[in-house]
Amino acid sequence: MTTAPTATASPLLSLPGAVAGDGIDAPVAAHYGGLFREQRELAAGRGFVDLSHRGVVTVSGPDRLSWLHLLLTQHVSELPPQQAAEALILSPHGHIEHALYLVDDGATTWMHVEPGTTAELVAYLEKMKFFNQVEVADATADYAVVHLPAGSTADAGAAAAVRELPYGRDLFLPRAELAAATAGYGAPSGLWAYEALRIEAHRPRLGFETDHRTIPHELGWLETAVHLNKGCYRGQETVARVNNLGKPPRRLVLLHLDGSMEVLPPHGAEVRLADGGPDARPVGFVTSSARHHELGPVALALVKRNTAVDAALLAGTVPAGQEVIVPQ
Repeated sequence: MTTAPTATASPLLSLPGAVAGDGIDAPVAAHYGGLFREQRELAAGRGFVDLSHRGVVTVSGPDRLSWLHLLLTQHVSELPPQQAAEALILSPHGHIEHALYLVDDGATTWMHVEPGTTAELVAYLEKMKFFNQVEVADATADYAVVHLPAGSTADAGAAAAVRELPYGRDLFLPRAELAAATAGYGAPSGLWAYEALRIEAHRPRLGFETDHRTIPHELGWLETAVHLNKGCYRGQETVARVNNLGKPPRRLVLLHLDGSMEVLPPHGAEVRLADGGPDARPVGFVTSSARHHELGPVALALVKRNTAVDAALLAGTVPAGQEVIVPQ
């Protein structure tokens, strides 16, 4: 995905070997000179990833959790302090508009979101306040997100809030202390390494795995970001209907790409049936791709639900085999 960057360049781009990313990820390092080494370090629980280009939003006030509960796909009205959660905001037709990665510290709900989406999210939340006792703030200028991998023994004491996850910890650090705090976290790994592990773990990313008509069922987000037994929220009717029918129009797959090819198919590259040749109709598109230190070149793609699970595919010009993420 390539759109104009919307955040100030991270001070960690001055670290040795840092090479800036592109598009919305341009403000942070894509790598520090060793893509596979950086992946192996993260997989071993060492180092950190600079995610300081992501937006940070806070919600405070006594009604914050009960109010957010009415707006989000996740059950958060009784969210215990320090317990991480993932949630979505949907359109009235059930299409994904925002993905929120949040934690509550007992007084404030902290969340980080995709770069460039903060203003739109804050505007929506402000519009929905009504008489609830809540305060919504764009805290991006004051706080930055850093990721520590699972198994890291780094001291997160400088963080204002921490999201504990199966695959690591997301820290909300004071932005002014970003360079000083991360100096104790070991060697940095770039976003390309983080993305390769994200693709391996089948974790969708807003704006990459989503387009204007994506619904949660297509990406496996029902399991992590949607609570099917909570009360009403915008878009719930679509979620319930498609869940009961069990037939989302598309499904996310992991593609194992031909390692002999020098190029990776970019975001948006068309996916076709290999036996149909270059003139075959597209059955989907590539959403993210990366070179993985163990799996080789891989990608995530959205394909039509009825695409045979054993069908050989072409991702752009690259032959690919499927691994099922969302069942037919």
